[in-house]
Amino acid sequence: MSDAPSSAPNRRRILGSTLLGTAAGLLTGLIAGVAVALPPKSPPVPPLPGRRRFDGKSIVITGATSGIGRAAALQFAAEGGKVAFCGRRSELGAEVEREIRQAGGQALYVKADVLIEQEVAAFIDRAAAAFGPPTVAFNNAGITIQKLLHDYTAEEWDRVVNTNLRGTFLAMKYEIPHMLKAGGGAIVVTSSSNALATQEKRAPYTASKRGLVGLVQAAALDYAPQGIRVNALVPGTTDTPFLRKAAGMENAPDAVWRVGLNQWTKSNVPGLGRLATAEEIAAFALTLASDEHPFMTAAQLVIDGGKTAKAG
Repeated sequence: MSDAPSSAPNRRRILGSTLLGTAAGLLTGLIAGVAVALPPKSPPVPPLPGRRRFDGKSIVITGATSGIGRAAALQFAAEGGKVAFCGRRSELGAEVEREIRQAGGQALYVKADVLIEQEVAAFIDRAAAAFGPPTVAFNNAGITIQKLLHDYTAEEWDRVVNTNLRGTFLAMKYEIPHMLKAGGGAIVVTSSSNALATQEKRAPYTASKRGLVGLVQAAALDYAPQGIRVNALVPGTTDTPFLRKAAGMENAPDAVWRVGLNQWTKSNVPGLGRLATAEEIAAFALTLASDEHPFMTAAQLVIDGGKTAKAG
């Protein structure tokens, strides 16, 4: 989930007033020189040496200029995949493309917005022209806007639902014909733990993410006879720029963000008691996209550290 445009900032959004209040209070202490132990970030999951599950495969990813999509692009390329990816932020896209190529991988960044059908179609066409028909797709683009239901404008509602749900439909619409010609493929769609157990101020996000599970199930049945597997990835709260922006904290000092996030996590994240890293979620996406589990399709696979077990 990446490339999230912002609405008018509401600093009591995704993480709630606990995180923001804690962060604001700690800022004074940090400036005054009070010693505060910053929680370490969870270490990234490195690619396993020698693992090449995607050697020579043409792979497309939406929403890959940051966060989970970016981590997935790097990991697919590290395992031999030829990775074409899109997003709206050209500078970040060029950075990811450059990083993959400097490491010896193959990558192509295409600026595209999943809200615009012509751009989605052009992205898939360019990917196929560069690397051959895509047989692996990770449809990851998504956004959120947080507010009470009656406060959304119709345009805001449409922007969230059309990015998350319609954008995934458009990507699949143009990916699947290539997979049919190739004799099969694998599609992974990023849903959310909010599809199972949600919270306030997330109506369009939750509706769209639940809708994605239905879309995945229906598409999986449509194309199972042709060898195309379609599965939904259901991540819990993940430490990405998407989360930080949704919290209205993108401009806060990193120390304040990390300390406030740590305090919020202790009270609001059950189970493992920490957020996922983008690398952890991406690694699971690669597993779903690989040939390791050929009998798995139409599934919704949860990786949330225990979050929804508590909510349920």
